[in-house]
Amino acid sequence: MESSTTVVDEAVARGDPEQALSPGQRAWARFKGNRIGYLSLWLFSALLLLCSVAELVSNDRPLLARHGGEFFVPMLKNPSEVALGGDFYTPTRWSDPLIEEQFSKPGNWALFTFNRHSAQSTNPFADAPVPGPPAGDHWLGTDSLGRDMVARLLYGFRVSIWFAIVLTLVGTVLGVLAGAVQGYFGGRLDLSMQRLIEVWGAVPELYLLIIFASIFEPSLLLLLVLLSLWGWIGLSDYVRAEFLRNRSLEYVKAARAMGLPHPTIIARHVLPNSLAPVITFLPFRMSGAILALTSLDFLGLGVPASTPSLGELLRQGKDNLDAWWIIVPTFLLLVGTMLLLTFIGDALRDAFDTRKT
Repeated sequence: MESSTTVVDEAVARGDPEQALSPGQRAWARFKGNRIGYLSLWLFSALLLLCSVAELVSNDRPLLARHGGEFFVPMLKNPSEVALGGDFYTPTRWSDPLIEEQFSKPGNWALFTFNRHSAQSTNPFADAPVPGPPAGDHWLGTDSLGRDMVARLLYGFRVSIWFAIVLTLVGTVLGVLAGAVQGYFGGRLDLSMQRLIEVWGAVPELYLLIIFASIFEPSLLLLLVLLSLWGWIGLSDYVRAEFLRNRSLEYVKAARAMGLPHPTIIARHVLPNSLAPVITFLPFRMSGAILALTSLDFLGLGVPASTPSLGELLRQGKDNLDAWWIIVPTFLLLVGTMLLLTFIGDALRDAFDTRKT
């Protein structure tokens, strides 16, 4: 039997270097060959990293402050106004003119973030009406409660992205498990589970969401659980089809003849060769999760009002049609995210298409 090194050398000698790569390396090479998809992956990763460290980019508290020779880290623990020369024992409001006057004295300084606003911060000392148009202190204006739009978009995008990632992972795991059991064992078990899935899929999901939203206090965990109950159904069909096809191949029959247990055969032999549709659908499932959360927030069935949300911003834009700075940036952020995920999904589909080189 030829060694892998010999096979690689012969492939290179024939002028076919792609055959010298492993299947995963060939898929990655085809993915990188799609310039739009590869660039979209980098842009999406940058947005994900930016929103994940939102507190270091947009915050109404300084990263580090020095007052009276003493150092403070307000981002982690906000000191009281008395500790900074104020009159109250309440946590410091850093937009207070008195506090700003204290830090204008020699020896006192505060290191603020790039944008000096958080998702919930308001300025009671501002004279401009709300929602306010873009200005020097608010680059994209303020919403109907006077909160900075840049901060609301950044924090709301983080909620949407990480909710979509967790929902996609949970739905993928459940879908792969259900499809693997159906496709590998087949027979009556497959038929019985398929009938149950058809019945469960016919349950009106939106009605249940409305009922639970009226009974329980809205939260991300409740939405995650409810959407996960149906989010795996579509993916399980593709995994089931792949397992039905791969279980009849020779290497699976040989593993069974060797007496390997079913979990080992599934995990080592069938599952790795059935993951192409799973990986291909991941970006599109994330797009669906983001749109689902945005739609529920727009209808008032999503996250609590205190949680920054893109759907809540769209609802504010609908209620304040003259405040274009609310709905236009939110719409552009959603459209841009959907396009990036679509380009990534198309590139993954081409990467796992063995007919492409």
